[in-house]
Amino acid sequence: MDIELEQRVNELVAKRLAEIEIEKAMQDAQRVKRLALVASKGSLDMAYPPLILASTAVSLGWEVGVFFTFYGLDIVNKYKLPKLQVAPIGNPAMPPPISAVPSLQVPNIVGMLPGMTPMATAMMKSWFHRANIPPLQDLIEVTREGGGKLYACTTTMGVMGVNAENLIEGVECRGAAAFLEFAASADVSLFI
Repeated sequence: MDIELEQRVNELVAKRLAEIEIEKAMQDAQRVKRLALVASKGSLDMAYPPLILASTAVSLGWEVGVFFTFYGLDIVNKYKLPKLQVAPIGNPAMPPPISAVPSLQVPNIVGMLPGMTPMATAMMKSWFHRANIPPLQDLIEVTREGGGKLYACTTTMGVMGVNAENLIEGVECRGAAAFLEFAASADVSLFI
């Protein structure tokens, strides 16, 4: 009888452990994931990565917070956002290959010539357009409409001379401590 009782107890324990695993898996599946991004650069080529990630995450139902600091504030500055550029000089990936052969690149010194930054900017915008990548303003809207939070770093705003009136609609001014509170429970945290 002791052996039968022990087997029955083991079966009941195993069954309950399996039920607990299923319950935990269901809770994990229902839990909303959280993405915390720090956007620290404000050139055209560095504005796309955080906004593509943020807009994609809200589209997947994730909770999103993007903290714009230092030159990243340019991305949410209503006066600078439409004028973001990509500089071909000092950018290790620029200038782009002039042909399908990656070894044939335009010499980096060419990037110092007058007019090269506007030309590189126009070229990059055309690449995004051809690839059907939405403009930055659209990615910001998708993020905001999806519930994503956009935070401007108050400390950096003071350093860079940016005030709340310079920011696009929907950007909240927050300090590092407030963003860290958000990021502390993030599933994914990225610094760009």
